[in-house]
Amino acid sequence: MSRNTSLGTSPWRGPIERRTGWLESWPPSAGTDGVTSAQRDLADDEVAVWPALVEDDVWTDEDGQPHLSVAQRRRWGFTPATEFRVEETADGLIFRRADPALAKVIVEPTTACNLNCRTCVRHSWDEPIGSMTLAAYQELIAGLRDVPTLRTVAFWGIGEPLVHPDVVEMVRLAHRLGARTELITNGLLLDRQMSEGLVLAGLDRIVVSVDGVTPEAQADVRSGASLELVRHNVLGLHNVRDRLDRENPEVGLEFVVMRRNLHELPGLRRLARDLEARSVIVTGLLPYTAELADETIYGYWAGKTYGDRSVWDPEIVLPRIDARSETLEPVVRLLERAGVVGQPLSRRKGATGYCRFVAEGTAAISWDGELSPCVALMHSYTCYVNGREKRIRRHTLGNVAKEPIGEIWAREGYRAFRKRVLDFDFPPCTDCGACDLAETNETDCFGNPFPVCGDCLWAKGVIQCP
Repeated sequence: MSRNTSLGTSPWRGPIERRTGWLESWPPSAGTDGVTSAQRDLADDEVAVWPALVEDDVWTDEDGQPHLSVAQRRRWGFTPATEFRVEETADGLIFRRADPALAKVIVEPTTACNLNCRTCVRHSWDEPIGSMTLAAYQELIAGLRDVPTLRTVAFWGIGEPLVHPDVVEMVRLAHRLGARTELITNGLLLDRQMSEGLVLAGLDRIVVSVDGVTPEAQADVRSGASLELVRHNVLGLHNVRDRLDRENPEVGLEFVVMRRNLHELPGLRRLARDLEARSVIVTGLLPYTAELADETIYGYWAGKTYGDRSVWDPEIVLPRIDARSETLEPVVRLLERAGVVGQPLSRRKGATGYCRFVAEGTAAISWDGELSPCVALMHSYTCYVNGREKRIRRHTLGNVAKEPIGEIWAREGYRAFRKRVLDFDFPPCTDCGACDLAETNETDCFGNPFPVCGDCLWAKGVIQCP
Protein backbone atom coordinates (compact mmCIF):
# COMPACT_ATOMS: atom_id res chain seq x y z
CA MET A 1 0.00 0.00 0.00
CA SER A 2 1.25 3.49 -0.82
CA ARG A 3 2.25 5.79 2.01
CA ASN A 4 0.02 8.40 0.33
CA THR A 5 -3.14 6.62 1.46
CA SER A 6 -5.63 9.13 2.84
CA LEU A 7 -5.56 9.30 6.63
CA GLY A 8 -9.30 9.68 6.68
CA THR A 9 -10.18 6.58 4.72
CA SER A 10 -9.87 2.90 5.55
CA PRO A 11 -7.98 0.65 3.10
CA TRP A 12 -10.94 -1.70 3.44
CA ARG A 13 -13.99 0.55 3.05
CA GLY A 14 -15.51 3.63 4.59
CA PRO A 15 -14.12 6.27 6.95
CA ILE A 16 -11.84 5.30 9.83
CA GLU A 17 -13.80 7.54 12.21
CA ARG A 18 -16.36 4.81 12.82
CA ARG A 19 -13.71 2.92 14.87
CA THR A 20 -13.20 4.41 18.31
CA GLY A 21 -10.57 4.07 21.06
CA TRP A 22 -10.09 0.56 22.39
CA LEU A 23 -8.71 0.86 25.92
CA GLU A 24 -10.55 3.66 27.71
CA SER A 25 -13.78 2.83 25.86
CA TRP A 26 -13.63 -0.98 25.93
CA PRO A 27 -15.55 -3.00 24.78
CA PRO A 28 -15.96 -2.03 21.10
CA SER A 29 -19.48 -1.41 19.96
CA ALA A 30 -21.41 -4.17 18.24
CA GLY A 31 -24.19 -3.84 15.73
CA THR A 32 -27.59 -5.45 15.82
CA ASP A 33 -26.04 -8.62 14.42
CA GLY A 34 -23.78 -8.86 17.47
CA VAL A 35 -20.62 -8.46 15.38
CA THR A 36 -18.07 -5.84 16.40
CA SER A 37 -16.91 -3.19 13.94
CA ALA A 38 -13.45 -4.76 13.79
CA GLN A 39 -14.85 -8.17 12.89
CA ARG A 40 -17.05 -6.57 10.24
CA ASP A 41 -14.17 -4.55 8.81
CA LEU A 42 -11.84 -7.50 8.39
CA ALA A 43 -13.33 -9.80 5.79
CA ASP A 44 -11.65 -13.09 4.94
CA ASP A 45 -9.91 -11.66 1.90
CA GLU A 46 -8.74 -8.42 3.51
CA VAL A 47 -5.59 -7.52 5.40
CA ALA A 48 -5.42 -4.94 8.18
CA VAL A 49 -2.53 -2.56 7.56
CA TRP A 50 -2.76 0.00 10.35
CA PRO A 51 0.98 0.78 10.37
CA ALA A 52 0.78 2.01 6.77
CA LEU A 53 -1.99 4.47 7.70
CA VAL A 54 0.13 6.53 10.07
CA GLU A 55 2.27 9.38 8.77
CA ASP A 56 5.14 10.65 10.90
CA ASP A 57 4.43 14.38 10.57
CA VAL A 58 2.39 16.27 13.19
CA TRP A 59 1.34 19.90 12.68
CA THR A 60 0.20 22.55 15.15
CA ASP A 61 -2.74 24.86 14.52
CA GLU A 62 -2.85 28.65 14.83
CA ASP A 63 -2.97 28.35 18.64
CA GLY A 64 0.08 26.09 18.77
CA GLN A 65 -1.98 23.00 19.57
CA PRO A 66 -0.77 19.77 17.91
CA HIS A 67 -3.17 18.24 15.43
CA LEU A 68 -3.24 14.45 15.12
CA SER A 69 -5.20 12.58 12.51
CA VAL A 70 -7.69 9.92 13.55
CA ALA A 71 -5.26 7.22 12.45
CA GLN A 72 -2.42 8.77 14.45
CA ARG A 73 -4.55 9.10 17.58
CA ARG A 74 -5.61 5.47 17.40
CA ARG A 75 -2.19 4.11 16.51
CA TRP A 76 -0.31 6.08 19.16
CA GLY A 77 -2.92 5.69 21.88
CA PHE A 78 -4.06 9.32 22.13
CA THR A 79 -7.50 8.35 23.38
CA PRO A 80 -9.63 10.51 25.74
CA ALA A 81 -8.41 10.99 29.33
CA THR A 82 -5.12 9.19 28.71
CA GLU A 83 -2.13 10.24 30.80
CA PHE A 84 1.19 10.83 29.04
CA ARG A 85 4.61 11.54 30.47
CA VAL A 86 6.71 14.02 28.51
CA GLU A 87 10.50 14.00 28.53
CA GLU A 88 12.53 16.82 27.01
CA THR A 89 15.77 15.68 25.40
CA ALA A 90 18.44 17.27 23.24
CA ASP A 91 16.69 15.78 20.21
CA GLY A 92 13.19 16.98 21.14
CA LEU A 93 10.22 15.75 23.12
CA ILE A 94 9.43 12.15 23.99
CA PHE A 95 5.82 11.24 24.83
CA ARG A 96 5.25 8.03 26.79
CA ARG A 97 1.93 6.72 27.99
CA ALA A 98 1.85 6.44 31.76
CA ASP A 99 0.13 3.11 31.15
CA PRO A 100 1.55 1.45 28.03
CA ALA A 101 -0.79 0.41 25.25
CA LEU A 102 -0.80 -3.20 24.11
CA ALA A 103 1.79 -3.35 21.32
CA LYS A 104 3.27 -6.85 21.30
CA VAL A 105 1.92 -10.33 21.93
CA ILE A 106 4.17 -13.33 22.51
CA VAL A 107 2.38 -16.57 21.64
CA GLU A 108 3.59 -19.93 22.88
CA PRO A 109 2.29 -22.41 20.27
CA THR A 110 3.47 -25.45 22.24
CA THR A 111 5.65 -26.61 25.12
CA ALA A 112 6.68 -29.69 23.14
CA CYS A 113 10.18 -29.74 21.69
CA ASN A 114 12.39 -31.93 19.53
CA LEU A 115 15.38 -31.32 21.83
CA ASN A 116 16.17 -31.71 25.52
CA CYS A 117 18.70 -28.93 26.12
CA ARG A 118 20.57 -28.83 29.42
CA THR A 119 19.47 -25.20 29.85
CA CYS A 120 15.72 -25.88 29.46
CA VAL A 121 13.14 -25.09 32.13
CA ARG A 122 11.63 -28.56 31.69
CA HIS A 123 14.30 -29.83 34.07
CA SER A 124 12.67 -27.89 36.93
CA TRP A 125 8.91 -28.15 36.47
CA ASP A 126 6.14 -30.72 36.50
CA GLU A 127 3.66 -29.08 34.10
CA PRO A 128 2.11 -31.15 31.30
CA ILE A 129 3.23 -30.75 27.71
CA GLY A 130 0.54 -29.04 25.66
CA SER A 131 -0.17 -27.25 22.39
CA MET A 132 -2.51 -24.36 21.59
CA THR A 133 -5.57 -25.30 19.59
CA LEU A 134 -6.18 -23.44 16.38
CA ALA A 135 -9.64 -22.48 17.67
CA ALA A 136 -8.11 -20.81 20.75
CA TYR A 137 -5.61 -18.97 18.57
CA GLN A 138 -8.37 -17.74 16.28
CA GLU A 139 -10.14 -16.28 19.30
CA LEU A 140 -6.93 -14.42 20.15
CA ILE A 141 -6.74 -13.08 16.60
CA ALA A 142 -10.37 -11.94 16.79
CA GLY A 143 -9.56 -9.98 19.95
CA LEU A 144 -6.45 -8.43 18.43
CA ARG A 145 -8.50 -6.97 15.57
CA ASP A 146 -9.81 -4.40 18.05
CA VAL A 147 -6.28 -3.37 19.16
CA PRO A 148 -5.00 -0.69 16.74
CA THR A 149 -1.80 -0.20 18.79
CA LEU A 150 -0.68 -3.78 18.03
CA ARG A 151 2.68 -3.88 16.29
CA THR A 152 4.17 -7.34 16.74
CA VAL A 153 3.08 -10.96 17.19
CA ALA A 154 5.99 -13.20 18.20
CA PHE A 155 5.96 -16.99 18.37
CA TRP A 156 8.11 -18.56 21.06
CA GLY A 157 8.02 -19.76 24.64
CA ILE A 158 9.19 -22.95 26.28
CA GLY A 159 8.70 -25.29 23.30
CA GLU A 160 9.80 -25.34 19.69
CA PRO A 161 7.19 -23.45 17.60
CA LEU A 162 7.88 -25.45 14.44
CA VAL A 163 6.65 -28.60 16.20
CA HIS A 164 3.12 -27.20 16.09
CA PRO A 165 1.25 -28.47 13.02
CA ASP A 166 -0.56 -25.14 12.52
CA VAL A 167 2.36 -22.75 13.04
CA VAL A 168 2.35 -21.56 9.41
CA GLU A 169 -1.37 -20.78 9.64
CA MET A 170 -0.76 -18.95 12.92
CA VAL A 171 1.85 -16.74 11.26
CA ARG A 172 -0.45 -16.11 8.28
CA LEU A 173 -3.35 -14.98 10.46
CA ALA A 174 -1.10 -12.65 12.47
CA HIS A 175 0.37 -11.21 9.27
CA ARG A 176 -3.14 -10.47 7.97
CA LEU A 177 -3.67 -8.24 11.00
CA GLY A 178 -0.91 -6.00 9.69
CA ALA A 179 1.38 -6.93 12.58
CA ARG A 180 5.07 -7.66 12.31
CA THR A 181 5.59 -11.38 12.87
CA GLU A 182 8.59 -12.98 14.57
CA LEU A 183 9.53 -16.55 15.52
CA ILE A 184 12.33 -18.15 17.56
CA THR A 185 13.42 -21.66 16.60
CA ASN A 186 16.25 -24.13 17.06
CA GLY A 187 16.29 -24.45 13.27
CA LEU A 188 16.28 -28.24 13.07
CA LEU A 189 12.78 -28.47 11.55
CA LEU A 190 13.29 -25.59 9.12
CA ASP A 191 13.22 -27.79 6.03
CA ARG A 192 12.23 -26.66 2.54
CA GLN A 193 8.50 -27.15 3.03
CA MET A 194 8.50 -25.28 6.33
CA SER A 195 10.62 -22.47 4.87
CA GLU A 196 8.25 -22.03 1.93
CA GLY A 197 5.26 -21.95 4.24
CA LEU A 198 6.75 -19.34 6.56
CA VAL A 199 7.95 -17.12 3.72
CA LEU A 200 4.56 -17.16 1.99
CA ALA A 201 2.74 -16.68 5.31
CA GLY A 202 4.55 -13.36 5.72
CA LEU A 203 6.97 -14.09 8.57
CA ASP A 204 9.06 -10.94 9.05
CA ARG A 205 11.83 -12.20 11.31
CA ILE A 206 13.17 -15.60 12.36
CA VAL A 207 15.68 -15.92 15.22
CA VAL A 208 17.68 -19.14 15.33
CA SER A 209 19.01 -20.28 18.71
CA VAL A 210 22.61 -21.48 18.65
CA ASP A 211 24.73 -21.99 21.76
CA GLY A 212 27.97 -22.84 20.01
CA VAL A 213 29.82 -21.95 16.82
CA THR A 214 31.46 -25.37 16.64
CA PRO A 215 29.55 -28.66 16.29
CA GLU A 216 30.96 -29.91 19.60
CA ALA A 217 29.86 -26.89 21.64
CA GLN A 218 26.41 -26.81 20.04
CA ALA A 219 25.87 -30.50 20.73
CA ASP A 220 27.10 -30.13 24.31
CA VAL A 221 24.57 -27.46 25.28
CA ARG A 222 21.75 -28.56 22.98
CA SER A 223 21.84 -32.28 23.67
CA GLY A 224 23.18 -33.56 20.38
CA ALA A 225 21.70 -30.89 18.10
CA SER A 226 23.49 -30.69 14.75
CA LEU A 227 25.00 -27.31 13.95
CA GLU A 228 25.53 -28.45 10.37
CA LEU A 229 21.82 -29.20 9.97
CA VAL A 230 21.00 -25.75 11.34
CA ARG A 231 23.43 -24.21 8.87
CA HIS A 232 21.96 -26.24 6.00
CA ASN A 233 18.40 -25.25 6.89
CA VAL A 234 19.10 -21.54 7.30
CA LEU A 235 20.96 -21.36 3.99
CA GLY A 236 18.06 -23.30 2.48
CA LEU A 237 15.68 -20.64 3.81
CA HIS A 238 17.68 -17.98 1.97
CA ASN A 239 17.43 -20.06 -1.22
CA VAL A 240 13.66 -20.28 -0.80
CA ARG A 241 13.45 -16.50 -0.34
CA ASP A 242 15.46 -15.94 -3.52
CA ARG A 243 13.42 -18.44 -5.52
CA LEU A 244 10.15 -16.86 -4.39
CA ASP A 245 11.57 -13.36 -4.93
CA ARG A 246 10.81 -12.40 -1.32
CA GLU A 247 12.86 -10.45 1.22
CA ASN A 248 11.25 -11.95 4.30
CA PRO A 249 12.03 -13.21 6.83
CA GLU A 250 15.04 -11.39 8.21
CA VAL A 251 17.34 -13.86 9.99
CA GLY A 252 18.83 -13.34 13.45
CA LEU A 253 20.78 -15.46 15.93
CA GLU A 254 20.41 -15.85 19.69
CA PHE A 255 23.22 -17.17 21.89
CA VAL A 256 22.93 -18.09 25.60
CA VAL A 257 26.36 -17.39 27.04
CA MET A 258 27.76 -19.35 30.00
CA ARG A 259 31.14 -20.47 31.23
CA ARG A 260 31.15 -23.65 29.14
CA ASN A 261 30.66 -21.80 25.83
CA LEU A 262 32.21 -18.41 26.58
CA HIS A 263 35.20 -19.30 24.42
CA GLU A 264 32.85 -19.64 21.43
CA LEU A 265 31.90 -15.94 21.37
CA PRO A 266 34.72 -14.77 19.06
CA GLY A 267 33.39 -17.02 16.29
CA LEU A 268 29.79 -15.84 16.60
CA ARG A 269 30.24 -12.92 14.25
CA ARG A 270 31.61 -15.14 11.50
CA LEU A 271 28.80 -17.65 11.95
CA ALA A 272 26.31 -14.80 11.61
CA ARG A 273 27.93 -13.68 8.36
CA ASP A 274 27.95 -17.24 7.01
CA LEU A 275 24.23 -17.58 7.76
CA GLU A 276 23.46 -14.07 6.44
CA ALA A 277 22.04 -13.14 9.85
CA ARG A 278 21.37 -9.44 10.34
CA SER A 279 21.39 -9.48 14.14
CA VAL A 280 22.92 -11.40 17.04
CA ILE A 281 21.48 -11.41 20.56
CA VAL A 282 23.73 -12.61 23.36
CA THR A 283 21.84 -13.31 26.57
CA GLY A 284 22.81 -14.42 30.04
CA LEU A 285 21.83 -17.80 31.44
CA LEU A 286 18.98 -18.37 33.89
CA PRO A 287 19.90 -21.70 35.54
CA TYR A 288 17.02 -24.07 36.21
CA THR A 289 19.19 -26.70 37.90
CA ALA A 290 21.86 -26.62 40.61
CA GLU A 291 24.29 -28.08 38.10
CA LEU A 292 24.07 -24.92 35.98
CA ALA A 293 24.16 -22.44 38.87
CA ASP A 294 27.94 -22.12 38.54
CA GLU A 295 27.78 -21.60 34.77
CA THR A 296 26.66 -17.96 34.93
CA ILE A 297 29.07 -15.15 34.08
CA TYR A 298 27.28 -12.56 36.18
CA GLY A 299 27.06 -12.35 39.95
CA TYR A 300 26.60 -9.65 42.56
CA TRP A 301 26.57 -6.95 39.92
CA ALA A 302 23.49 -8.46 38.29
CA GLY A 303 21.59 -6.49 40.90
CA LYS A 304 23.13 -3.16 40.03
CA THR A 305 21.66 -0.72 37.57
CA TYR A 306 23.48 2.01 35.75
CA GLY A 307 22.43 4.75 38.14
CA ASP A 308 23.63 2.90 41.21
CA ARG A 309 27.34 3.64 41.13
CA SER A 310 28.99 4.76 44.34
CA VAL A 311 29.20 8.49 45.03
CA TRP A 312 32.95 7.96 45.14
CA ASP A 313 33.06 6.57 41.59
CA PRO A 314 33.00 8.94 38.62
CA GLU A 315 30.70 8.51 35.67
CA ILE A 316 32.60 7.00 32.74
CA VAL A 317 31.56 8.04 29.22
CA LEU A 318 33.30 6.17 26.42
CA PRO A 319 33.70 7.20 22.77
CA ARG A 320 33.16 4.90 19.83
CA ILE A 321 36.29 2.75 19.54
CA ASP A 322 37.42 -0.14 17.39
CA ALA A 323 36.48 -3.55 18.77
CA ARG A 324 40.00 -4.92 18.75
CA SER A 325 41.77 -6.88 21.44
CA GLU A 326 44.49 -4.26 21.91
CA THR A 327 41.88 -1.55 22.55
CA LEU A 328 39.29 -3.53 24.49
CA GLU A 329 41.62 -4.99 27.10
CA PRO A 330 42.43 -1.55 28.61
CA VAL A 331 38.73 -0.63 28.42
CA VAL A 332 37.79 -3.77 30.36
CA ARG A 333 40.34 -2.86 33.02
CA LEU A 334 38.82 0.62 33.19
CA LEU A 335 35.33 -0.80 33.67
CA GLU A 336 36.20 -3.49 36.20
CA ARG A 337 35.05 -1.35 39.11
CA ALA A 338 31.88 -0.47 37.20
CA GLY A 339 31.07 -4.16 37.32
CA VAL A 340 28.92 -4.57 34.21
CA VAL A 341 28.94 -4.07 30.48
CA GLY A 342 25.93 -3.99 28.20
CA GLN A 343 23.18 -1.65 27.12
CA PRO A 344 22.02 0.90 29.72
CA LEU A 345 18.58 0.28 31.16
CA SER A 346 15.88 2.74 30.14
CA ARG A 347 13.87 3.15 33.33
CA ARG A 348 11.65 5.56 35.17
CA LYS A 349 13.29 8.02 37.51
CA GLY A 350 13.86 6.33 40.86
CA ALA A 351 13.18 2.81 39.56
CA THR A 352 15.81 0.15 40.27
CA GLY A 353 14.92 -2.02 37.29
CA TYR A 354 13.31 -1.94 33.87
CA CYS A 355 10.81 -4.52 32.64
CA ARG A 356 10.79 -4.46 28.85
CA PHE A 357 7.67 -6.62 28.77
CA VAL A 358 5.54 -4.15 30.73
CA ALA A 359 7.17 -0.93 29.57
CA GLU A 360 6.90 -1.86 25.91
CA GLY A 361 3.30 -3.06 26.10
CA THR A 362 3.87 -6.82 25.85
CA ALA A 363 1.59 -9.69 26.86
CA ALA A 364 2.64 -13.35 26.87
CA ILE A 365 0.11 -16.06 25.94
CA SER A 366 0.89 -19.64 26.97
CA TRP A 367 -0.27 -22.68 25.01
CA ASP A 368 -3.47 -22.98 27.09
CA GLY A 369 -4.55 -19.42 26.27
CA GLU A 370 -3.65 -17.96 29.67
CA LEU A 371 -2.29 -14.40 29.54
CA SER A 372 0.74 -13.49 31.65
CA PRO A 373 2.41 -10.08 31.89
CA CYS A 374 5.81 -11.49 30.88
CA VAL A 375 7.60 -14.64 29.76
CA ALA A 376 9.10 -15.17 33.22
CA LEU A 377 5.61 -15.65 34.73
CA MET A 378 4.11 -17.91 32.05
CA HIS A 379 4.93 -21.08 33.99
CA SER A 380 5.82 -22.30 37.50
CA TYR A 381 9.38 -23.54 37.95
CA THR A 382 12.52 -23.51 40.08
CA CYS A 383 15.52 -21.39 39.11
CA TYR A 384 18.76 -20.20 40.66
CA VAL A 385 19.47 -16.48 41.07
CA ASN A 386 23.14 -15.86 41.86
CA GLY A 387 23.33 -19.44 43.06
CA ARG A 388 20.31 -19.13 45.35
CA GLU A 389 17.36 -21.45 44.72
CA LYS A 390 14.09 -19.67 43.98
CA ARG A 391 10.60 -20.95 43.27
CA ILE A 392 8.59 -18.98 40.71
CA ARG A 393 4.81 -19.30 40.72
CA ARG A 394 2.89 -18.67 37.53
CA HIS A 395 0.80 -15.51 37.26
CA THR A 396 -2.07 -15.20 34.77
CA LEU A 397 -4.72 -12.53 34.30
CA GLY A 398 -7.26 -14.11 31.96
CA ASN A 399 -7.69 -16.48 29.05
CA VAL A 400 -7.70 -15.13 25.50
CA ALA A 401 -9.74 -18.10 24.26
CA LYS A 402 -12.60 -17.11 26.56
CA GLU A 403 -12.49 -13.28 26.52
CA PRO A 404 -11.00 -10.60 24.24
CA ILE A 405 -7.40 -9.74 24.99
CA GLY A 406 -8.21 -6.02 25.04
CA GLU A 407 -10.71 -6.59 27.84
CA ILE A 408 -8.06 -8.38 29.92
CA TRP A 409 -5.48 -5.65 29.25
CA ALA A 410 -7.88 -2.86 30.22
CA ARG A 411 -8.79 -4.25 33.65
CA GLU A 412 -7.98 -2.06 36.62
CA GLY A 413 -6.06 -4.83 38.39
CA TYR A 414 -3.79 -5.34 35.38
CA ARG A 415 -3.27 -1.59 35.06
CA ALA A 416 -2.29 -1.38 38.73
CA PHE A 417 0.20 -4.22 38.25
CA ARG A 418 1.78 -2.46 35.26
CA LYS A 419 2.19 0.74 37.27
CA ARG A 420 3.84 -1.16 40.10
CA VAL A 421 6.32 -2.76 37.72
CA LEU A 422 7.06 0.49 35.90
CA ASP A 423 7.81 2.22 39.22
CA PHE A 424 9.82 -0.90 40.19
CA ASP A 425 9.67 -0.17 43.89
CA PHE A 426 10.94 -3.63 44.82
CA PRO A 427 13.75 -4.53 47.22
CA PRO A 428 17.13 -5.31 45.61
CA CYS A 429 16.91 -9.06 46.12
CA THR A 430 19.62 -9.73 43.54
CA ASP A 431 22.02 -7.76 45.75
CA CYS A 432 20.82 -9.22 49.02
CA GLY A 433 18.74 -12.40 48.97
CA ALA A 434 19.46 -12.84 52.66
CA CYS A 435 15.92 -13.56 53.84
CA ASP A 436 13.59 -16.45 53.15
CA LEU A 437 11.19 -14.14 51.30
CA ALA A 438 13.65 -14.24 48.39
CA GLU A 439 13.05 -17.98 48.01
CA THR A 440 9.80 -17.37 46.09
CA ASN A 441 8.06 -14.61 44.13
CA GLU A 442 5.12 -14.52 46.57
CA THR A 443 5.97 -11.36 48.55
CA ASP A 444 8.95 -9.25 49.60
CA CYS A 445 10.26 -7.20 52.51
CA PHE A 446 8.66 -4.03 51.09
CA GLY A 447 5.26 -5.65 51.50
CA ASN A 448 4.52 -5.97 47.78
CA PRO A 449 1.89 -8.59 46.91
CA PHE A 450 2.34 -11.52 44.53
CA PRO A 451 4.03 -11.49 42.10
CA VAL A 452 7.17 -9.60 43.16
CA CYS A 453 9.94 -8.74 40.74
CA GLY A 454 12.98 -7.66 42.78
CA ASP A 455 14.91 -10.78 41.73
CA CYS A 456 14.06 -10.58 38.03
CA LEU A 457 17.14 -10.89 35.84
CA TRP A 458 15.19 -9.69 32.78
CA ALA A 459 14.55 -6.43 34.64
CA LYS A 460 18.27 -6.12 35.42
CA GLY A 461 19.31 -6.55 31.78
CA VAL A 462 21.02 -9.92 32.31
CA ILE A 463 18.50 -12.01 30.34
CA GLN A 464 17.80 -10.64 26.87
CA CYS A 465 14.89 -11.45 24.55
CA PRO A 466 14.40 -10.54 20.89
